Amino acid sequence: MPAAVKSAQERKFPGITKIAWSKEENDFESEFTLNGKTMSAIYDPNGNWIETETAITVTALPQPILKYISQHMAGMRIKEAARVDKADGSIAYEAETGNTDYVFDATGKLLKTEKD
Repeated sequence: MPAAVKSAQERKFPGITKIAWSKEENDFESEFTLNGKTMSAIYDPNGNWIETETAITVTALPQPILKYISQHMAGMRIKEAARVDKADGSIAYEAETGNTDYVFDATGKLLKTEKD
């Protein structure tokens, strides 16, 4: 783990002691629990924070996203949901079904799909 990445994690989330690290393409991902919430953060190799993903309940997804899911994904079971805070200040939401993540903006617009 590059020292800059580890240092950035310590500054962003002080006091976290149990961290699982992995490499995600060229970046580094930390997985941890903070205040009872399962979270992960991604940093570039220089220690620049890219995003933080926080697990939420499916029912905590914004209403426009829940409406999109009921209209376009009827019968599909959402296994996990997350709020994604990005370095540029934007917020996205993920809904995972089977082996696909659906990424939305807060207005319910589908931004992209990612296969696991």
